[in-house]
Amino acid sequence: MQLLLTKFQFHQMIPSMKPGRAKKDDINGSHKIKRVCVFCGSTFGASAQYSKLAASVGSACAKRGFGIVYGGGSVGLMGIVAESALVAGGEVIGVIPKWMISEERAHKGLTQLISVDTMHERKAKMAELSDAFIALPGGIGTLEEIIEAFSWLQLAIHLKPVGLLNSGGFYDSLIAFLDHLKNERFLSPEHRAMLTIANNIDGLLDQIVTLRHVPKSKLIAHTRD
Repeated sequence: MQLLLTKFQFHQMIPSMKPGRAKKDDINGSHKIKRVCVFCGSTFGASAQYSKLAASVGSACAKRGFGIVYGGGSVGLMGIVAESALVAGGEVIGVIPKWMISEERAHKGLTQLISVDTMHERKAKMAELSDAFIALPGGIGTLEEIIEAFSWLQLAIHLKPVGLLNSGGFYDSLIAFLDHLKNERFLSPEHRAMLTIANNIDGLLDQIVTLRHVPKSKLIAHTRD
């Protein structure tokens, strides 16, 4: 037997999450994309195609009038995304821990650079400033960031689009694993469908500008079938 809890009941059980839940305007469908949070690698990766992809993301967002929020770095794909957006006349806001600034990792030419004390504060500030989240190729940090954003969407902490830029099949294995979670009933089909996937940036942006997520109840099992 299983018990289906409403979002209200679920958050009553976990009071600490209530202040961070989605705003009423988002639930009513008036959510607009002004800034996109971009997660990506701080290295260039093994293929030159990753750098080309990062450059296309920065310029595409700028051409659509979307600001970019990212981790504030000047290195790797992060630096390419920022620089390509700036060259195209876009707004770029970086959020970076102070210890990374001291190591001279920060980009010095951004529209705004916000320094924080911890990695947790960094992610929280990036989420606060952004209206959507996308992941380019990257490592453990990129994976952790986009999965956390997806988890928050599942819990209705926010109702902002979350997307994978799966160029060249980079995220095929992750997508297959998420489908495995769905098949094994650890991720509902409704929540799995909330993750947006495209193989090019224009296709991904086309999808997220039309999305209007609504809260979906999370199935919580108290006994086995």
